[in-house]
Amino acid sequence: MLKDHKKYSGDYFIGLANSLAEDVAKFSDKINYDRKIPDTLLKDMTGLGFFKLLMPSKLTGFEIDFVKYLEIINIVSRVDASVAWCLNQNNVLATLSAFMPEELALEIWKNPDTVLSNGPPIGASAEVSENGYILNGRWDFSSGFPHSTWLVALTPVIEPSRDSHKEEEMRNMFLRKCDVEIIDTWDVNGLRGTGSFSFRAENLFVDQDKTFVEGNPPIQPGPIYLIPKTLMFSSGFATVALGVARASLDYAILLANKKTPSRQDILRNQQSVQREIGKMEAIFRSAKSYLDNSVSVLWDSALSTNHIPENHKVDLRLASTDAIRRSIEVVDRSYSLIGSNAIFNSNPIQRKFEDIHSISQQVQGRMEHYDSVGRFFLGMDHKGLF
Repeated sequence: MLKDHKKYSGDYFIGLANSLAEDVAKFSDKINYDRKIPDTLLKDMTGLGFFKLLMPSKLTGFEIDFVKYLEIINIVSRVDASVAWCLNQNNVLATLSAFMPEELALEIWKNPDTVLSNGPPIGASAEVSENGYILNGRWDFSSGFPHSTWLVALTPVIEPSRDSHKEEEMRNMFLRKCDVEIIDTWDVNGLRGTGSFSFRAENLFVDQDKTFVEGNPPIQPGPIYLIPKTLMFSSGFATVALGVARASLDYAILLANKKTPSRQDILRNQQSVQREIGKMEAIFRSAKSYLDNSVSVLWDSALSTNHIPENHKVDLRLASTDAIRRSIEVVDRSYSLIGSNAIFNSNPIQRKFEDIHSISQQVQGRMEHYDSVGRFFLGMDHKGLF
């Protein structure tokens, strides 16, 4: 377990991530089959601090540079998208520690192996009760559910006396897994290893002290906590998508240097293959460069001015969504180039194909983000996720 948290930098964790990726690769098939990170690997990850990378240093986190953080996600995503996805999901959730009362944060993270999981609410409500709330509802797509120690249920609060013109209050409510019904809906092919189960609460009392209001400014200082969570999620998941695309393209290049289809020349000698590799490299590198630049500009602004202008947020929103869409294109074209070999589960690109198409369906890759960004550039009311 790491103790003097302040001395551990982003570069330190990048070094650890390279070693971690080797271990993840060994377990990758098991992760996919079992739909979870194996206990032995999870113990190493929590012990090394991989789920506290963005937490405030004051609260036992490492608060590393955000650009370095995304490089860690990139390293892991090339070998296993599910583990990288969980790393991003669980780390971004851990930034809630900067927004909640310090007493609550210290209680939640008194266990050094704490990992949070959440999901979008479905028909959820919290009715005000004496010293707390009565919680009902369902939360889906709770990535990392099998290895999480606390669940975060974002819920609208029902207040009978609330002024109808007053905005509805949303609260984050911390729950133990033993207090909810676990719903195993995760019968999927892509991102299987995330174990993104659902959970349900029925007339569950939640103590007031285990909740806090969503949307308030951070309590803990730090440039990371200026970045909207939706942009942390989007840039992190875009980085996962790019990692999957890079691994797919690398495999296509590897196979093109080896495969000779029936009654054809070796793939590498075919002009159409050469052109396709060149096009895919251009698509990938353009998308990654745009994302990297957008992240750097936004992060530099947060560091130097303690403020993030709206146009920087818009740029990162666009770069994130576009990186996901371009990654799908690279994986699909790599898959097609490989030919009939690609359809077998023993072929690594089949898993990449399934993972990228699961990523494509997640909210951060939706096409309507182009619409909201377009409205911004047209000078219209955009109301986008940024």
